[in-house]
Amino acid sequence: MTTRIVIADDQASVREGFRHILEAQGDMAVVAEAADGLSALDLAQKLRPDVLLADIRMPLLDGLELTRRLVDVAPSVRVVVVTTFDLDEYVDTALCEGASGFLLKRSGPALLVEAVKAAVAGDSLISPQVTTRLLRRLAPVRRGGGGPAEPLTAREEEIAGLVAQGMTNSDIGAELFISLGTVKTHLANLQRKLKVRNRVGIASWAWDAGLSGRR
Repeated sequence: MTTRIVIADDQASVREGFRHILEAQGDMAVVAEAADGLSALDLAQKLRPDVLLADIRMPLLDGLELTRRLVDVAPSVRVVVVTTFDLDEYVDTALCEGASGFLLKRSGPALLVEAVKAAVAGDSLISPQVTTRLLRRLAPVRRGGGGPAEPLTAREEEIAGLVAQGMTNSDIGAELFISLGTVKTHLANLQRKLKVRNRVGIASWAWDAGLSGRR
């Protein structure tokens, strides 16, 4: 199956470069480009791509607000933020608002492709330059404080701990001898019960609860 992608960046040269990298894969197609956030929001709602690559600093609507709105109106569209700016506040906000990845533009073509693949698979890829310092200090304030909305099952706690260890969905399935579909169902239940928008929120909760096994 072909992964359908929309690229949102105010620099035409960046959009062109990303298009060349992605379409060279053979199973990825850039279905539209946008030079500002409002256009990207409109295109994403109309085309419902699998992945939206979004810069942060764009005219009319920045990438962080774009991510927040898309999670509400088109949750099937996975947003990967790709930016020049390695700022903790940007990373925190993007992931807490529901982005499926955060990539620095200097990370290179291979990581760009992997970030798209990870988003489609329901995983999250974050540039190695920011991963270590970020994930262990993600504040739980966006969870609204307190415990889960509903009690977690033993299996859900186990999966939350594996997410916190950095395992992908495939890794978790292999570790627990369950299907990829079952893993995704458990993750969806965890997001609902923990009131978080992505697996990064699950990892943050697991670290806070002492479930990661490597604190």
